Amino acid sequence: MPASWTFAVARNDLGRTTIAEGETAALSDGEALLRVDRVGLTANNVTYAVLGDSMRYWEFFPPGPRGLEPHWGLPPLWGFAEVVASTVEGAEAGQRVYGYLPPAGHLVVRPARVDASGFRDASGHRAELPSPYNVYRSTTGDPAYRPDQEDLLVLFRPLFFTSFMLADQVLDNDCYGATSLVMSSASSKTAYAAAFELHGHGPRLVGLTSPGNVAFTRSLGCYDDVLTYDDIADLAQAPTVYLDLSGAPSTRAALRRHLGDHLVRDIAVGLTNQTPNADAAEEVFFAPVQMRKRSLDWGREGLDQRFTDAWRRFAEVVSGWLDVRAGTGPDALQNAWLEVLAGRTPPRVGHVIQL
Repeated sequence: MPASWTFAVARNDLGRTTIAEGETAALSDGEALLRVDRVGLTANNVTYAVLGDSMRYWEFFPPGPRGLEPHWGLPPLWGFAEVVASTVEGAEAGQRVYGYLPPAGHLVVRPARVDASGFRDASGHRAELPSPYNVYRSTTGDPAYRPDQEDLLVLFRPLFFTSFMLADQVLDNDCYGATSLVMSSASSKTAYAAAFELHGHGPRLVGLTSPGNVAFTRSLGCYDDVLTYDDIADLAQAPTVYLDLSGAPSTRAALRRHLGDHLVRDIAVGLTNQTPNADAAEEVFFAPVQMRKRSLDWGREGLDQRFTDAWRRFAEVVSGWLDVRAGTGPDALQNAWLEVLAGRTPPRVGHVIQL
């Protein structure tokens, strides 16, 4: 087995990091070895670390088998990997897959439910974790895949899936009777992808952002209005749904003061900084829940087709909103992590690391 490396962060101090060298484990029957090839790093990955304990994200890639102490954690990444060795028929060496990956050189998986679309990792420690994160999609069986869009898929696919399901849930509930949808962290990729899906479906769409991001957010064209957080008092007194992607308590408090009973729904979607927002909100959106509902409503193939159609529409425009910042190797991954953690990445920038 080849030498490998692992990037890890201290679970109680996400700014403390290490890169550990090691050997990849020998394969047992029923296992395959993936070489992690190309990954993205966004605020979404910091979210996984912030919620690592409460949402069990640390459990996907436990540090112990990699020779690391339990106080280290491996923040999950999304990206592409290549099967380099396998004992499982159908998961063949040379196959390229997209999925949930560790910040490391390699990953041992136990492929199950193998078919033309890819496979699931049936490793014992992942059995009780949310199943969408255990899927590895083969590029040859993925209708959303295009080789020239790998960077977009690396950076946006998991975010866009959340955005797609969020917009679908809002529309599935007739926008909760609201005439206004207010989104915080409106310059973030998850927010503006959801806005792209929601725009033009009835309610007025208002984005809240910091003063330095107003021009960028307005330039996207997917909000009817963009305000700074200091301008919340300018919001119309109308039935309003708040989709909270920032996690800032002061924003929620200001909205509640200004809108009062006009705030008909207060939904925590996630966070793009390090302040958990779930406890203070009235409800929490979790994409796999809506995905399970739509899998029953439409069937898995129907859901996949709707997602693919939406992704293709989004991909046509999003490349004009994005500057890819490319890096190579574990040091580039570490540098990107620290930059995103500190909030220093401009909204137009997406980090892609070739490993």
